[in-house]
Amino acid sequence: MVQADAKSDKQRLVLLRTLIAVIITGLGFGFVMAFVSNGFVLGVQWLSGLRASTNFLVLHIGGVPLAFGPLLSLLIAACAILLVRRLFGVARWHGPADSIYAAHRTDNELDVKQGFASTLAAFISASGGASVGQYGPLVHFGATMGSFIRQITGSNITTDVFIGCGVAGAIAAGFNAPIAGVVFAHEAILRHFSLRAIAPIAIASITAAWVSKWIFGTNPLFMLDDLAPNLIELLPAALIAGPVFGLLAVLFMQSLRRSAAFAGSSGWSPARLLFTAAALTGCVGMFVPEVLGLGGDTVAAVLNGAFDEIYLLLLLFLKLTVTALCIGFGMFGGVFSPAMFVGVTAGAIVGRLLALVGLSGTGPGLAICGMASVAAAVIGAPVAGVLIILEMTMSYEFALAAMLSVVVSTMVSNVIFGHSFFDRQLLDRKIDVSQGRGHIEMMETPVMDIISPDYVRFSRDANVDCAIAALVAAEATEGYVLDEDGNKFIGKVALHELLGLDGGAPVRQHIMEGPISIKHDASLQQAIEVASNFVGESIPIVNRDTEVFHGVVTEADLFKLYLTLQSKITDLERN
Repeated sequence: MVQADAKSDKQRLVLLRTLIAVIITGLGFGFVMAFVSNGFVLGVQWLSGLRASTNFLVLHIGGVPLAFGPLLSLLIAACAILLVRRLFGVARWHGPADSIYAAHRTDNELDVKQGFASTLAAFISASGGASVGQYGPLVHFGATMGSFIRQITGSNITTDVFIGCGVAGAIAAGFNAPIAGVVFAHEAILRHFSLRAIAPIAIASITAAWVSKWIFGTNPLFMLDDLAPNLIELLPAALIAGPVFGLLAVLFMQSLRRSAAFAGSSGWSPARLLFTAAALTGCVGMFVPEVLGLGGDTVAAVLNGAFDEIYLLLLLFLKLTVTALCIGFGMFGGVFSPAMFVGVTAGAIVGRLLALVGLSGTGPGLAICGMASVAAAVIGAPVAGVLIILEMTMSYEFALAAMLSVVVSTMVSNVIFGHSFFDRQLLDRKIDVSQGRGHIEMMETPVMDIISPDYVRFSRDANVDCAIAALVAAEATEGYVLDEDGNKFIGKVALHELLGLDGGAPVRQHIMEGPISIKHDASLQQAIEVASNFVGESIPIVNRDTEVFHGVVTEADLFKLYLTLQSKITDLERN
């Protein structure tokens, strides 16, 4: 009885400590991400306003004012980004794709220095007027903070939960959308729901939204609840427009990839790429300033019916072009805000066209559907995309119509392009997160981790009698013939093939033809694929280039490690 009471008290203490850790973690991330997200956005807005007020850079040519502020600010931003690259030793910028990859690995550690440098570069790019977004960098900053805090605290809460807290806080503070923040963290980053993760992530998301409202006075980005949409006309139009938005999302993502591929294969230096992007984007911004920066004011204007059809088409084309140019050539930033911009202009154009055939009751509805559909397809989070629209507009009707377009759009883009832009970035790096954590873990576990030195070896000059005696003494059925130094693999012999042969014959004359072997740099996944076609006692691990023999691995060792990894992944995702 006393032991039972002591055990019960211990369990209560563990539960209490866990609850305290969960609450502190959620509150801490909520506060941090509220200040970081709002500071990022307000800082960009202040610097953008400063750029727009540079009247001394406006020249009147033929009576037409021409502002050189965008060009100058982007060139300055390019210089600052180059400085960040050199100070932090950045080889490539890090974003949400890296956050997803980290959340799918068991070590989960993100490069803190590279993550902070990438966020700083995104702030500089957006402030200078580059056509990039802020939410991707903030998401990765939140994930980086999660990884960093987990490293320094050594908390019992796993790193993927810390990453989820940072991501949810960033989305909740950025959009004033706490529910969307929770769903986005699970849907787009963690890719699984679990009881141990939902509590701290929800606390972080709600705290970030609450602090943003309390200190910064944020409100829903687009207040459209006073406009009651005609769902009878809007819903069919949203369904029809869904495939169009899906194709547009594919075009947007492919343009980003093609631009980055060109930059990578051009042989140009980072400085040349940056200044090219800054100069071309600045020249476009001198004539069409709406395509510069985060684009929030332009999105709001489009939702309120601003601009005619020709100008909307021009904005759509230019936004696609300059976003691909900026992100592909190294002016780092997010893709969510540009995707919203592209979607809202496309939706407004489709709405105007449908109005010509009598469907005039769509109002700003199709613009919202386009904004949600393109953005959701790009980030691979349809549920979070709909919830963001619901919490941004505070309109159930608009969210319902957006959901119809979103599901069709994401289905089209998924078939043609893939799950998301971030997943495709990882696939370009030979990382496939669609097969789950278990596959990634097996691909990252080297077979050399389970190599065994316990095998029977012979020199090339050994005879058959010696080989049989050695195998019988070791209770083995297979042995390995090595060179004089015992380093290079010559062949493999089997006991049943040696029995009955001339005992004085050299064993090297009776080695197996084409024995199955595993490369020394193979992963566990690759080793299991090789072992699936193997029948025998053990498989040699060989350096195919030098023929150096490293040891052997058995099927039992392979599958024991496989089951251990699968058990660990199952505990992570279900508990």
